[in-house]
Amino acid sequence: MGWYRPRHLPHFDSPRLPQFITFRLRDSLPAAVAALRADETEPAYRRRLEIALDVGAGACWLARPELAEIVRDGLLHGCGATHDMHAFVIMPNHVHVLTTFRDNYRLCDVVRGWKSYSARRINAKLGQNGAFWQREYFDRYIRDEMHFERVRSYIEHNPVTAGLTEIPEHWRYGSLWTRDVHTDERVGVDADPPRRATF
Repeated sequence: MGWYRPRHLPHFDSPRLPQFITFRLRDSLPAAVAALRADETEPAYRRRLEIALDVGAGACWLARPELAEIVRDGLLHGCGATHDMHAFVIMPNHVHVLTTFRDNYRLCDVVRGWKSYSARRINAKLGQNGAFWQREYFDRYIRDEMHFERVRSYIEHNPVTAGLTEIPEHWRYGSLWTRDVHTDERVGVDADPPRRATF
């Protein structure tokens, strides 16, 4: 718990503290951007990475609905037991999550579970082996309620920012799709028309 640096990036692990997490496909950044060795914890560098990710480099496997569904199912598995999901979006080459981990569940273990669950199933569907996700991930703990709402809005509007849809609720692979606007009750993820969901 607390700060640790298993490899290149620092991580902060604390139960009951909301976390903004980003993980990406192995080939999701152009070589010139991926080769940069600036301080990856600096906000300006993080913004550059986010812009580069939204361009849609690499194979963008998660643009395929059947593969995005695997990632979504992995993220939602364990909700209410290992973690509380506040917001998520699955983009063509990366994933953003806003979640709070329950007591006795570590950030690194849950993220590893999400990535290994989806990588095994997606590689099997694609008939390939090897690394599917970039090994590292970014996490940033939420400082206060204003930060929480800013991050939630960023995540849920990322498909609009990236030019993938004009209306965030129309993006099937995000938390807004499964949220009912009028009742705030959880609805089926395949409901039509798009709805909102609370977690």
